[in-house]
Amino acid sequence: MNGIKPGGMPKGGRIGVRKHLVLVGGGHAHLTVLVNLASYVQRGHRVTLINPSPYQYYSGMSPGMLSGIYRPREVRFHVKKMTEDRGGEFIEDKVVKIDPFNRNLFLQGGKQLPYDVASFNTGSEVPLDLLFAVSQENIIPVKPVENLLRVHRLIFPVLKSGMHFTVIGGGPAGVEITANLWRLVKESQGEAKIILIAGRKLLGSFPEKVRTLALRSLSQRGIEVLEGTRVKEIRKELVILSEGRSLPFDFAFLALGIRPSSIFHESGLPTGEDGGLRVNSHLQSVAYPELFGGGDCISLSGHPLAKVGVHAVRQNPLLFRNLVAALEGGEMQTFIPQEDYLQILNMGDGRGILWKKSFVWEGRLAFLLKDYIDRRFMRNFQVSGELEEGETAGGE
Repeated sequence: MNGIKPGGMPKGGRIGVRKHLVLVGGGHAHLTVLVNLASYVQRGHRVTLINPSPYQYYSGMSPGMLSGIYRPREVRFHVKKMTEDRGGEFIEDKVVKIDPFNRNLFLQGGKQLPYDVASFNTGSEVPLDLLFAVSQENIIPVKPVENLLRVHRLIFPVLKSGMHFTVIGGGPAGVEITANLWRLVKESQGEAKIILIAGRKLLGSFPEKVRTLALRSLSQRGIEVLEGTRVKEIRKELVILSEGRSLPFDFAFLALGIRPSSIFHESGLPTGEDGGLRVNSHLQSVAYPELFGGGDCISLSGHPLAKVGVHAVRQNPLLFRNLVAALEGGEMQTFIPQEDYLQILNMGDGRGILWKKSFVWEGRLAFLLKDYIDRRFMRNFQVSGELEEGETAGGE
């Protein structure tokens, strides 16, 4: 658990006046804080978690949840129970505005919540306005992850009738969603036409060997990959391409253009080019030292970060320690982004594509390694039971 055990607290701080720590979002970068939340409470602090749902889903396993490789309870954290079991308060709501001058958060439900220190881990979203798409049940942004759970339950019973799926976005998310849609169709013994609209080039920023392996894997399964074109518009059941071609669909998945929530910009906080909360190397707002953040919702000054989970995972213990320092005083630790990190694509057929730097490896062992890493991460933090009310351990 990143070297920090439940109940562990960094030394060197001082216990002063009881303060209020508010965690906004229960994502990957806040998990060490949540597991060790009792440490804050035992030292006299009040801790509140605000999250739209009692559960937080792990994005690294979400394509596998879509295809049925994983059950929903295998890929989520019961953050409400994690918080309450350790003496914190959980509020099921969403922050819509930040008042940094008065240290106040405005919630969607109408309440206001004051804070002494606040930390944001609200992830990223796919803005529908990028494609002029109106909100429709059959147009599914791949974030938040809960959308994939909803669509799995929606389409699985009707797959045998044959459907048209369109995935928009040629990055890793688009590839994994496409590949695992294929698995979902195969497992249901149904039929479906699957098209991936990859934009200029599939996995264009990745090593050529990774791109070639992904293209071959998808093409061999009858999945059509369109390169050199972009989506001009999405209508209710029709994708309009830049050259005028129209593609009908039953479900369209949006796996492109993810960006942080606009809440930081709208609240007058310094942000990066993508709208993320601009933070220094301590993951601390460059303008308001009592505000922190981690994961996809931040913009690290002087070092743009890719929207990959490895950064949030590595920010886990650092945020835990730096929030202690913000509450009680003491030295803060510095986040040094990892330049080269392992990435593995879940190709939905029991195989994976792995690469780090120039090393590329494809096959079943690559997926098994990804599965092992993901399950180990879940074991470290899935500490509060994941069953829904009325759900039995036998299935979901």
